[in-house]
Amino acid sequence: MGDHKEQPLRVGAAVRRRRRALDLTLAVVAQRSGLSVPFLSQVENDRARPSRSSLEKVADALRTTAVELLAAADPACSVDVVRAEEAELGPEPRLRSLVRGHHQLHASEYTGDHDAGREFQHRNDELMYVADGAVEIEAEGRAYRLVRGDTMYLTGGVRHRWRATVPDTRVIVVAVAEHIEAVQDRSR
Repeated sequence: MGDHKEQPLRVGAAVRRRRRALDLTLAVVAQRSGLSVPFLSQVENDRARPSRSSLEKVADALRTTAVELLAAADPACSVDVVRAEEAELGPEPRLRSLVRGHHQLHASEYTGDHDAGREFQHRNDELMYVADGAVEIEAEGRAYRLVRGDTMYLTGGVRHRWRATVPDTRVIVVAVAEHIEAVQDRSR
């Protein structure tokens, strides 16, 4: 129950995100793909499922592949509960994913300390919430101390590192997924 692997994929949102990222209208995609605007609108709104051939035409029109569109697709179910006892542990023993599947958001829980020397820089925005304990975060050349209940919002592209300063600290990190074009390239 709630397992995304059993659910069909909704490719419409992935098609819409890609089209908008390229700044294209439905009419342009229709012209490039040879498919009709009403059909493409139905696909984007998940009212129609494209055949494999149609999906490949749409992918070509969006300068990507059908595989990439399917990889960025959303599972059809909109509710999924991840129970503490079912959660899969990540590669580090004190890290667990709070969301299953391929979504627009990623959420992870870190418990205890981790490699304080490791620097992070994510393309999209993220939010860090201290559920228990305390952390020190270095971001944009400044040091911040966060305690239980504090949050820090980091805009995509900000280099940062953090470390727990209290045993059994729990930090929740929620981030916009890397496959989502959520922010414009700030380097321009």
